[in-house]
Parts: sequence; structure tokens; C-alpha cells
Amino acid sequence: MLNKFLVAGAFMLVLVTWPGRQGTAADTRHDNAKPVPPAATANVPAGAYTLDRTHASLIFRVNHLGFSNYTARFKRFDAKLQFDPANLAASKVTASVDVDSLETDFPDPARLDFNAVLKGAAWLDVAQFPRMEFASGHIEVTGVNTLRIHGNLTLHGVTRPIVLEATFNGGYAGHPMDPNARIGFSAQATLKRSEFGIAYGIPAPGTTMGVSDEVNVVIEAEFTGPPLVPR
Repeated sequence: MLNKFLVAGAFMLVLVTWPGRQGTAADTRHDNAKPVPPAATANVPAGAYTLDRTHASLIFRVNHLGFSNYTARFKRFDAKLQFDPANLAASKVTASVDVDSLETDFPDPARLDFNAVLKGAAWLDVAQFPRMEFASGHIEVTGVNTLRIHGNLTLHGVTRPIVLEATFNGGYAGHPMDPNARIGFSAQATLKRSEFGIAYGIPAPGTTMGVSDEVNVVIEAEFTGPPLVPR
């Protein structure tokens, strides 16, 4: 029985792209956006940015039996960002995750291919649902360098709203050793896997004997953008 819970222990996700909470349907309203002080985005140009996959990570955590938070990751994902430092609320981000790139770092793969278990029909069902997608809608500016990104996540064939709590870590217009603009974000989100049709191993009400319905997603991401303009 305990092995079943261990097998259940690595669960998935998400994208993309950022302690979040379940949201309401993503919308495109920008009317409640608060201005960000110029210093937060000083010298960072507007434009199209792409994910620097060498400086990005996408991990998730689920609670196992109430004893630990099991952590796993996705190795292959991409994202695109349309960034406007003068109006962060108007920025847009999309992300795509190769679900088959799940990595549990199970310590004894000769005994159990844990990656394959979680990619199977009871869990992520990679054969039917090979990709996970995120698209932002409404973005709220919540502080000098913090954002709340409302969007839609498609996972396991189900599309639902999700909220990413993001921190803008800074950026620059470029550098002689790095001649393109660069910006960085940290983000977290929380989702319930049962709402995406993945309910295997969820504890019975009032117990922790299983793997939590709640999944915490943690994202670190750098993006590269327009080339440095010589002065």
C-alpha cells in the first residue's frame, strides 16, 4: 500500500510560467492596474522576449501522506513574453510544456520507472495529452515589483483559470558580454489536480493517506529580448 502512495507521490505540473491561488475565468481587463514606479523597470526596453531555457526551471510539489512535500520537475518547456515596462498590465505571456519531459529523479529506476508511472493513464496520460499550455489574460500590478497574472492553463485535456503570483527580479537593456535585453521573474501558483481530471490517490476527507489534491508550482525564468542599442 505504501508503495502505491509513493508511486502517487510525484505529481505534475505547470507552467509555465508563478504562492498562487485558484482564479476566476481569465479576462483581458486592465482597468484596475496600478502604476509601477519607473525604477522597477529602468532601462528595460519594450518588445518581444523569449525564454532563456538555460536559466529557467519548472518544478512542482505535492504533499505525500502528510509527511513531506514531494518535488519533481519538467525539463522541456518554452515561453514567449510581450513586455511593456511602461504598462506592465498590458504585457502578455504564453508557455508550453512537454509533459513527456517529466523528471522525478527516482533513486532506483532499475526497480521502478517512476517517470513512466506518472506519465501513464492514471496520472498525466502523456499518450493522450502530450502538452500543457498557459496563456495570460488580465495582469494586475500589485507592488513595485510584483504582479498577479490571471490566465488559463490547459492540462490533461482540461482548460481552467489559474493565477500566478510573480515577482519581477529586474533586468537590463544589454551588456557587452550579453548584447540583448534580459529580464527575470520568479512565480508560484497553486492548483487542484482533481479539477483537471487527475484524481488518483487523493486522500479521503479527513485523512492525509495519499497524495494531495493541491499542487504547488514554482517557476524561475529569464527572458532575452531586443538587442542592445549602442550609445
